[in-house]
Amino acid sequence: MLVFRWAILLLLLVAGVSFAFYAGTGQLKYRRFGWIVLKWTLLAALGFFAVLIAERVA
Repeated sequence: MLVFRWAILLLLLVAGVSFAFYAGTGQLKYRRFGWIVLKWTLLAALGFFAVLIAERVA
């Protein structure tokens, strides 16, 4: 569980750095990569927390 939390944190950091690169350079490839990483990270985090909630309920 700790590994998954660190992975989510690092992926959010990667997305943030990508958006910072976009702000600094104006290249669309950084924004596009940041959105892709952010989207999949949030979906994985929602799935992770859904499993945790389901374990508590059951």
